Amino acid sequence: MPDNDSQSGEPDSNRSLWHAIRRFFDTDDGSRSLRAQLEDAIDEHTAAHDAPDGPTGVTGDLSPVERQMLKNLLHFSEHDADDVAIPRGQIIALKADAPWDEVVRAFAENGHSRLPVYRETLDEVIGMIHIKDVFPIIATGAAPPSDWTSLMRQPLYVPQARNALDVLADMRQHRTHLAVVLDEYSGTDGIITIEDLVEEIVGNIEDEHDEEAEEMIVPLGANMWDCDARAELDDVAERIDPRLAEVEEAIDTLGGLAFILAESVPEVGAVVTHPSGWQMEVTDADDTHVKRLRLHPPRPKVEPEE
Repeated sequence: MPDNDSQSGEPDSNRSLWHAIRRFFDTDDGSRSLRAQLEDAIDEHTAAHDAPDGPTGVTGDLSPVERQMLKNLLHFSEHDADDVAIPRGQIIALKADAPWDEVVRAFAENGHSRLPVYRETLDEVIGMIHIKDVFPIIATGAAPPSDWTSLMRQPLYVPQARNALDVLADMRQHRTHLAVVLDEYSGTDGIITIEDLVEEIVGNIEDEHDEEAEEMIVPLGANMWDCDARAELDDVAERIDPRLAEVEEAIDTLGGLAFILAESVPEVGAVVTHPSGWQMEVTDADDTHVKRLRLHPPRPKVEPEE
């Protein structure tokens, strides 16, 4: 009897479907891809329906939300793991030698179902712990294990350049909903959850644990800006000055930029000057990272007197 399953445990029919999906996103020859054709068709359809004399109320037609989701899906394969990962500075994790009370408190305070576990630093993630393995002990009043790391599960480990579509396939194959993204030195660059990948297609998914998003970039007047250090450089470039995103290092946030320019974690009150002339004043920070910055515009150049 022929074996229809691959060595990885994935049925041949599923592998064939996956290869078909990849061909949908990629083309090896110089021809125009199906993806490009579909995107053009969606754009033409949108333009026709948005026109003043365009058709309305067509039965079975795609809604604006559905059209946006389709476009997100078409561009999904353009992202790699680094693009969709939660940055290192935002990771909530547990140290392997933390007491049991701290483990319980971390789940209670943060509302996450999975938390990475590390040894000395975040570069040594050794596993993850799931709320499903903690809750029964709390609910029954049972004594916690002497070494709670025995409850750990294994996450995926993926390089920064791993395609987001492939990360989704990896999670599906291994039935794991958390991946640790590794940089070129095998250090921890960030983490990805299955929710992060789904949000790339359907948009932000908010639940009862999500706090209302605070404004990352706030204008103060006189061309000064109050910024969360987690603000993406792409957003900073779009709203403030494109030069602030012109960096050679692989950094994504304003706080990372301040760290690179200062060559250390700057203290509160420190002012870091960008090559463009923008000054970054640290208004909130701790020992490990910058939390908030105030951007001061470049000073106007003084013309030399003749």
